[in-house]
Amino acid sequence: MFPAATRIGRRRALTGSAVALVVLAVLVWWLQPFSRTPPSGEVVFGTGTKAGVYQLYGEKLRGELAVDMPDLSVELKTSLGSQQNVAMVALDKTQFAIAAADAVENYRNDGKPGARDLRGVARLYDDYLQLIVPVGSKVQHVDDLKGLRVGIGPDHSGVQLIANGVLRAAGLDPAEDVVPHRDGIDTGPGKLERGEIDAFFWSGGLPTRGLVDLSERFDFRFVPIESHLVTALHRQDDMVGHHYRPATMPESAYPRAMNGEPVETLAVSNLLITRKDVDPELIEWFTRTVIRSRDDIGKEVHAAQVVDVRTAVDTHPLPLHEGALNYYRSVKP
Repeated sequence: MFPAATRIGRRRALTGSAVALVVLAVLVWWLQPFSRTPPSGEVVFGTGTKAGVYQLYGEKLRGELAVDMPDLSVELKTSLGSQQNVAMVALDKTQFAIAAADAVENYRNDGKPGARDLRGVARLYDDYLQLIVPVGSKVQHVDDLKGLRVGIGPDHSGVQLIANGVLRAAGLDPAEDVVPHRDGIDTGPGKLERGEIDAFFWSGGLPTRGLVDLSERFDFRFVPIESHLVTALHRQDDMVGHHYRPATMPESAYPRAMNGEPVETLAVSNLLITRKDVDPELIEWFTRTVIRSRDDIGKEVHAAQVVDVRTAVDTHPLPLHEGALNYYRSVKP
């Protein structure tokens, strides 16, 4: 009896040792990226207007990157929004940028310079289309904008791309049926407050601080973007409309303006983009910081709370950069 028990004990000990060695090997493999020397140098990161979520997210991410890569200098470059950001990355004016998926698709569809070199790093959070009017406005639906002064976003912005699409889906010609103003989140709130425009579109994460600030001094409301408009966008000839999906802005997004009522709208994914020739090791570290810092950034950029490794890999319509793919493979269960 005792020799048999001894043999069983030895087998258990050997099995336990083998398991321990496997665990140790996995732990070493897991920690290996962190033992490498962090990348250094300088990169430029395209954000957006100063009152928008892109800029705030960029500011917070730069702080987190400084923790993981203290010798990497990150310059934030403001822009008019997604369409300009895509072009800046494609033309090698920035190494990184945030851009909505529809703007990326639009750039690729047009076959513009550098389109084939674009790569995805991570899917971040969703932009929600927001159509803002004074609280006493008679506008109840998008087609009620006919003949009015409407902020459709600056040229080369993602806002203008989506606003024009929605106007067309509602049966309006953006150039003929409204009086278009090239206002975004930086100038639109002030012009609405002063009565210089009747409405303006904004596409951004929830909440956007420019609208939070406006709600504290001016009474406005949101016009719903109804689901039939999303269906109409999907029927458009290009592939851009397929990136839009029905969504609901929760009443908690802007408590002062929403009066406890959610608002029907549409959403589009935001992507962190780069080029295929950017150093894979830098991209791998960059990707790791994006995922690691979700909770810390999310404390101030609420939209970033949804960043998750399971959804970050979906950077459609762009293929993942080699460095990002290396990171996601390293953390795959």
